[in-house]
Amino acid sequence: MKNVTASIAAAVAVLLLGVTISPAQTPAPAKVADTSKGKTFVDPHGMTLYTFDRDVVPGKSNCNGKCAANWPPFTATASAVTMNDWTIIVRNDGSKQWAYKGKPLYRWMDDQKPGDIDGDGRNNVWHVAAP
Repeated sequence: MKNVTASIAAAVAVLLLGVTISPAQTPAPAKVADTSKGKTFVDPHGMTLYTFDRDVVPGKSNCNGKCAANWPPFTATASAVTMNDWTIIVRNDGSKQWAYKGKPLYRWMDDQKPGDIDGDGRNNVWHVAAP
């Protein structure tokens, strides 16, 4: 009985003090970097992320097959969780991909090092992803 009373007293004290307990914040899957095109999203390795104009339905990728070989999707792990403007979409092959404000994100195969933005403007449909 003493343990129950102590637990109730502790809960009341927490409520009276206005203390809240929240889970740890999960960091965003991408970072913001300064490039010659301004602020852009980069993956954890510093590689530039891009959006595709033909991804017109929010949360749906239209870059599959050879397109995805040239523009590798910014994949999400099985344990990844959505947060704020960051969502996870399921691709046609069942894999998971990060999206920002509904736009799937990709890398460009010819970017060789962090800071490269060679994919920007390709075929007038690829653009650096910006916050």
